[in-house]
Amino acid sequence: MAKVKQLSAWVEDRPGALGRVADALGEKKVSIRAFMASSIDGRGFVRLVVDKPAAAKKVLASSGWAMTESDVVEVVIDDRPGALGAVADKLGAAGVNIDYAYVGHSGLTRKVNLYLSVSDLKRALATLRR
Repeated sequence: MAKVKQLSAWVEDRPGALGRVADALGEKKVSIRAFMASSIDGRGFVRLVVDKPAAAKKVLASSGWAMTESDVVEVVIDDRPGALGAVADKLGAAGVNIDYAYVGHSGLTRKVNLYLSVSDLKRALATLRR
């Protein structure tokens, strides 16, 4: 597991908006490792983990999308029943709350990357290393 950068951007809530984000990143050779997209109060919202965060920040800013950067926990887990539960149980027992989570492909066979926004990043990393 590791601490990784997550970029969050407010985009238009209309057809094609996610495509424009993905296309803009792709033009600069930034690979999306994981994402989640939603609509909040009539605005589009995208969270991204990418292979080149600095380049992605430039792309998002130059495209006019309001953006923030934060740290999340990346955990590679087996793609099997109970894998998420084991991680969540371990963090819960350590008193770490999961604010939200999403997955992306790890590039490994039968593995996924789990991205967790947590209440205590340092404690979460220490807990998951045990």
